[in-house]
Amino acid sequence: MFSEIPSQNGYTKTKSLRHESFWLDNLQRPAAMPPVNQDIEADLVVIGAGFTGLWSALEAVLENPHWKIVVLESDRIASGATGRNGGFVAASLTHGFSNGLARWPDEMPELLRLGSQNLTEIDARISQLKIECDWLVSGEIDVATQDYQARELQEVHDAMNDLGVSSQYLTSDQIRSRINSPIYQGALFDPEVAVVDPARLAWGLARELERLGVEIFEDSEVDQLQDSGNSVLVKVRGHDVTGRLVVLATNAYPPLLKRLKHLIVPVYDYVLVTEPLSTEQRASIGWLNREGVGDSGNQFHYYRVTEDGRILFGGYDALYHGKAGVKPEFDTDFDSFARLADHFVQTFPQLADVNFSHGWGGAIDTCSRFSAFWGKAHGGKTVYVAGFTGLGVGASRFAALTSLDLLQGRETARTKLRMVKTKPLPFPPEPFRSWVISWTTKSLQRADREKGKRNLWLRLLDSLGLGFDS
Repeated sequence: MFSEIPSQNGYTKTKSLRHESFWLDNLQRPAAMPPVNQDIEADLVVIGAGFTGLWSALEAVLENPHWKIVVLESDRIASGATGRNGGFVAASLTHGFSNGLARWPDEMPELLRLGSQNLTEIDARISQLKIECDWLVSGEIDVATQDYQARELQEVHDAMNDLGVSSQYLTSDQIRSRINSPIYQGALFDPEVAVVDPARLAWGLARELERLGVEIFEDSEVDQLQDSGNSVLVKVRGHDVTGRLVVLATNAYPPLLKRLKHLIVPVYDYVLVTEPLSTEQRASIGWLNREGVGDSGNQFHYYRVTEDGRILFGGYDALYHGKAGVKPEFDTDFDSFARLADHFVQTFPQLADVNFSHGWGGAIDTCSRFSAFWGKAHGGKTVYVAGFTGLGVGASRFAALTSLDLLQGRETARTKLRMVKTKPLPFPPEPFRSWVISWTTKSLQRADREKGKRNLWLRLLDSLGLGFDS
């Protein structure tokens, strides 16, 4: 589907915006795999063929090559958040340094060590498996667009250095010489972040799974999970897939376990991608090292340069649709596209004549602590993980390894973490949930307008360990 963006400043940003993820709109996309068409018995059943599910299956088969492993996907591989994100792969396991430090200060040295190790191992796996996915350890730059944000970034820089993290604070002149935007007031560079084409990474993982004998079934939505004593019965398309062990990795989609209903909510995030920049346009902004960039507002943007010289620009809105949940029609939101187009021009006014080629949205699973959590069901035969809140491309592999530890009853450095042993506080039921999220969003917008000043409501949420991230 194609359309125009009716920009709020009256400028039409594109004549033919394609409503599809740029990453998935690729001739390299594999042909669809067949659905489940018979009863199956397996040692491990993985539900969800996003990053968490794919990493779970891969690490499991590498450790246990004799296992029969089955992956079930309701749509296509990477059709959910895995194929719709910005392609940032952070070492952070806690949705950023500040969030982790606020929630698990005593564990931060170990969380930082495990996160750094996880990023190194992802790098090694991609190299070992020869997956061509534009993997680049570029680092990420958090930019301040207001003076108070620059001061906060300096404080974060000091806290990171105290824990041995080699971040670098950049003055306004230093960041503008690196990436030319008139709104930058300062920045913080984190070297432990990569960028990637997430769809090609997922497809590469899937190819390796097939080579190792793992069966992947697409168009195979799970209807029900049942405890069957020594196994778990997974109902799919009228067939029984019986698993001795199960990893549940369904992200923002309606949970198959009732206990998850109040722990996660699906919020919609939106992204635009430009046409490839000309040589002159690229020279006008610099950005030679292709670092990932995020700004420091409560409602923040994230952006990066793609392999073929486009700019991906997303974030800001995080829309919750109440009881309507997750629906394909929410993948397109013209108001969000218009806001992003205007914010793009405010960030890079020298690129005001650049058109956008792709615009899309998708649901992410947020929880009140912003980072992944784990749990067991069916007497420990099923392990679930959810709640990544949009920073899961790298953390998904750690989540997969932790899930396999929990399934097999292993005590490891991962399972000893309080982050792994505890769960987020639940969201209230409807209609209170919608009221809380709406009021929180308005309060965050107000805080951005008032130099970060948090009102009584936000301070109350902070004291309770609750939150809602844009």
